[in-house]
Amino acid sequence: MPSFICVTCGNQFAATAQPPHHCPICEDDRQYVNPSGQAWTTLDELQTSHHNIVRALEPGLWEIATQPKFGIGQRALLVRGQAGNVLWDCVSLIDQATIEAVQALGGLSALAMSHPHLFGSMVDWSHAFGNAPIYLHASFREWVQRPDPTFRYWDAESHALAGGIGLQRCGGHFDGSSVLHWPDGADGRGVLLSSDTLYVTPDRRHVTFMHSYPNFIPLDVPTVERVVGAVMPLQFDRIYGHFDNLSIETDAKAAVERSLGRYKQAIGVRN
Repeated sequence: MPSFICVTCGNQFAATAQPPHHCPICEDDRQYVNPSGQAWTTLDELQTSHHNIVRALEPGLWEIATQPKFGIGQRALLVRGQAGNVLWDCVSLIDQATIEAVQALGGLSALAMSHPHLFGSMVDWSHAFGNAPIYLHASFREWVQRPDPTFRYWDAESHALAGGIGLQRCGGHFDGSSVLHWPDGADGRGVLLSSDTLYVTPDRRHVTFMHSYPNFIPLDVPTVERVVGAVMPLQFDRIYGHFDNLSIETDAKAAVERSLGRYKQAIGVRN
């Protein structure tokens, strides 16, 4: 039986003879059901119509992006850690060409997900690399549509992976929304992989914070302050978002502070 994939959000579901009746991730108010109706595909179908691009972003960091665009169009980011490679977030497509490209970079030792919108086909990715563990914040249990023994749930405010890479819960977009901290990145100045937790804006000088990005639902100021407060103790000078070309190359910590002030001013809160 196939593991059907939601065309709108890109999440893969447990194997069934027929497509699921609905997608709980799309029905949540942070996402949306396509006005033309719920639609499904399979990994076999995706492999005939799409392909992945693997591209270096800086020494030790690569992006994996599906073309043409599928789902919400995110990229996965592969970090070369001191004790093995970590895949941050996931895409829906995995094929033999992608497996070979990742194996040439050293394979995967672990996967970690920022929030449910970017789960993709994480179980198939794990299985392709020796059942590599998938790290999820414990609050995401209810959002997992394809259970698997490879999941490793963590429930503290932070979680250390091997090789100096760390996960930091920030909340905001989801209660368990997280970032990945890569202290060796940016020539040792530190990198955050921020996903939707701190969304890099098109000017690449700010980040923003939302309950729902497609539905334009903002967060309240205390929640945004907690998101910012969770990352400020970390050492980082660069941020990579989850869409192509959305990154803050330098002085990213100051950009986060500046973004908090701009956000508060925009919704009428004065310091």
